[in-house]
Amino acid sequence: MPLFEYVCGECGSKFEKIVRTHTASVECVSCNSEKVERQLSVFSVASSGSESAAGEFCGPCGMPGPGCGSVN
Repeated sequence: MPLFEYVCGECGSKFEKIVRTHTASVECVSCNSEKVERQLSVFSVASSGSESAAGEFCGPCGMPGPGCGSVN
């Protein structure tokens, strides 16, 4: 099931929601309004290497250098 990002047209709340299909009805998690708009999301790609064109990045968090410290 895909994870989509939304913003509420009523209260402005931003949230993520796992939905069965991209046409599923979604309500705001803060105010329960149905006036939500799906946002353009970026995605992550895993690779077997630890270096990209811009340098080394932490695999779990994507931060430059050692990142979150979860990678030795």
